Amino acid sequence: MAVRTARTAWNGTLMEGSGQVELTSSRTGTFDVTFPRRTADEAQGTSPEELIAAAHSSCYSMQLSGEIAQAGGVPVALEVTADVTLSPDPAGGLRISTIALTVRGEVEGLDEAGFLAAAEQAKATCPVSKALTGTTITLDATLES
Repeated sequence: MAVRTARTAWNGTLMEGSGQVELTSSRTGTFDVTFPRRTADEAQGTSPEELIAAAHSSCYSMQLSGEIAQAGGVPVALEVTADVTLSPDPAGGLRISTIALTVRGEVEGLDEAGFLAAAEQAKATCPVSKALTGTTITLDATLES
């Protein structure tokens, strides 16, 4: 199976330092990161949590597409959002406390119950969901006509 690589070069302290995250495997881009921007209410550049949200929403979309097909349906369009929440950890520091997946799907050949079953199965079997075991992951799935 494939191995994907990202690299971060960091200079300085946590609060005054900064880094650059490079998506090495794909050569898609290099993004600036700082701790103050990571924890700001308004996004100011990317963060590890945004990158996890991107990974989760794209992985879940692929997994759901496969689950729909396995259930006998045809995925026409899927729109998936992942909201990753960074919170204080009672044990100290910070942690990713929740991930809220929202999916709106246009599917042929499945009724609402079939779509919801596929959506739940995709949440349970998505490789990124599995990697995030221990994090509360919620799902809001809606079949659109």
